[in-house]
Amino acid sequence: MTDVRVRIAPSPTGPLHIGTARTALYNFLYARHVGGAFILRVEDTDVARSSLAYEKDILDGLHWLGLVWDEGPGVAGEDARGPYGPYRQMKRLPLYAEAAERLLAADLAYPCYCTPEELDAERKRLEAAKLPPRYSGRCAHLTPADRAAFEAEGRKPALRFRVGEGVVAFDDIVRGRVEIDVANLGGDFVIVRADGTPLYHFTVVVDDAAMKISHVIRGEDHLSNTPKHILLFRALGEPVPEFAHLPLILNADRTKMSKRKSQTAIGDYIAEGFIREGMVNYLALLGWSTGTEEEVLGLDELVARFELEAVHKGGAVFDRERLEWLNGQWIRRLSPDELVERLRPFLEAEAIAGRIDRMPADEEIRALVPLVQERLPVLGAIGDLVGFLFVGRLEVDPALLVPKRWDVATTREGLLAARDAIAEVRPVSFEADELEPLLRGLAEQRGWKAGDLFMAIRVAVTGRTATPPLFDTLIALGRERTLGRLDAAIAALDRSGPGQGE
Repeated sequence: MTDVRVRIAPSPTGPLHIGTARTALYNFLYARHVGGAFILRVEDTDVARSSLAYEKDILDGLHWLGLVWDEGPGVAGEDARGPYGPYRQMKRLPLYAEAAERLLAADLAYPCYCTPEELDAERKRLEAAKLPPRYSGRCAHLTPADRAAFEAEGRKPALRFRVGEGVVAFDDIVRGRVEIDVANLGGDFVIVRADGTPLYHFTVVVDDAAMKISHVIRGEDHLSNTPKHILLFRALGEPVPEFAHLPLILNADRTKMSKRKSQTAIGDYIAEGFIREGMVNYLALLGWSTGTEEEVLGLDELVARFELEAVHKGGAVFDRERLEWLNGQWIRRLSPDELVERLRPFLEAEAIAGRIDRMPADEEIRALVPLVQERLPVLGAIGDLVGFLFVGRLEVDPALLVPKRWDVATTREGLLAARDAIAEVRPVSFEADELEPLLRGLAEQRGWKAGDLFMAIRVAVTGRTATPPLFDTLIALGRERTLGRLDAAIAALDRSGPGQGE
């Protein structure tokens, strides 16, 4: 075990975000790679927007990804686990009050009595002059008499941190040397609101110092906040941790990923049937690479290879197709029993929604594994792939029955011929190696392209144009159900009229 201590500090104001999940993963990989500690801290000081439901979503999502923290709250609601608790900020308010008193006593912070209206007027004056927003410092040097006068008016002061002058420089593990003039920080900033609530820039520093965080690994969007945090660490007399700012996750158009343009909640991906192995693999490669051509890597392999110095500087574009490809690779690696276990909830959801008539037994699902395992990009696709097997009466769109090169009459003729040929096959001989040459021979004899005949049969017995291999599908249905569905499809064509599909 090293002295490395890293943390993920989500705010429970929304569901677990892709970006938060990747940041948590990188912290976890780094901690495990070097033998350090991975801490979870809940930043819940935004009382109006925080909720226990969002907190549970975040903790459950991190557990689903396989990210087990060494210290922090548990899913079941334990207040704390570890020596630096509590791990929810609203239970740490006395620590912030004590730190604020220390800054006040050292004159490194001061009470600010400016009203929201005065601050808004100041901001508008700067905007009119085309100047960046900046606090004027009007309360920075108030006398005791000035403060007494404001308090006599009933004003309650916020607490501002004295920024000072100069340049804050630090060596970022990902981005290299960073230097930011404090003149660009907008002046002295509020660390405690007038109602006594501490703000993010203050709490994050107090907590990181108290929890002895050695490395702050977070998104690039926090890079501009880092000088404020470094100044606060120094003012509190605490060691400054090392920083590593991860590249932003981008939409395909290279704008910052947001829920307005993209699916960002991990829970939505879980609901679709992405599996943890595929998601972890993809998130790890979303801004980092091994330096080799290898792409399919498990959590243990990622831990062994992860290096913060190899994280990319440039933004990482979220590629849904690549995620599905990796997810499919991991689905193919599951044992039949594992795949059955993971598919069961999705088939149960199909049954509950009424899209299938009954929930198949595990043995039935296991029998389908050879048909579906190579074709599932996500587990949730199982309904579209094999749901037709578990419905009693299949509704088929007559227009879908007619292949592009055929008309209704030819389609009807093809299905009738196929039905008669299949009816001649004895039940004991109803196997793919018996059916395929039979139907290919029929197509050749009638001068049809086999693909057209097979498509008409596929739609007739499944209602879909894309399914597992046709002959495996017929075997899964069985002889009698295959014949019954062909009869129903022919009847549907008869009802549709001669003009359909012509």
